[in-house]
Amino acid sequence: MIKPKRNNKGFNLVETLVAGAILSGTVLTIGAISTRALTGTRLNRQYETAAALIDKQFALIDYMGIDEFVEQGQTEGVFEDFEPGYQWQATTEYQGIDSLYLVTLTVNWVDNNRPYSLSAQTMFNGKSTSVQLSTTQTGVTQ
Repeated sequence: MIKPKRNNKGFNLVETLVAGAILSGTVLTIGAISTRALTGTRLNRQYETAAALIDKQFALIDYMGIDEFVEQGQTEGVFEDFEPGYQWQATTEYQGIDSLYLVTLTVNWVDNNRPYSLSAQTMFNGKSTSVQLSTTQTGVTQ
């Protein structure tokens, strides 16, 4: 007896279900990777903004002078123009060497109910406490 040839010109139900499951898993994985990448990019942008704000505050302290900054006593504040609400805190520590100060500046912010912070330190040299002597000559004119 001769068996007739079967015409296998398609996929059966099991093959179609397996291919659909693999495709669904791949799409979900790519979606999760994309979401994490976007979240990481947003957080990186916030850290870059905080670093720029620290640099801006250090430039302001340098412009006004560390001695004036210490005298004013303002050690914290808020950057109102930037979201998500960046706050800064500064601490100054006299180094005992001819008006040299260690300044630590910390910027804090909250995103999605999670706190973040970035700190940086630098040294500022204030007015010198050494005495400079100057001599003047007085001449007699005739």
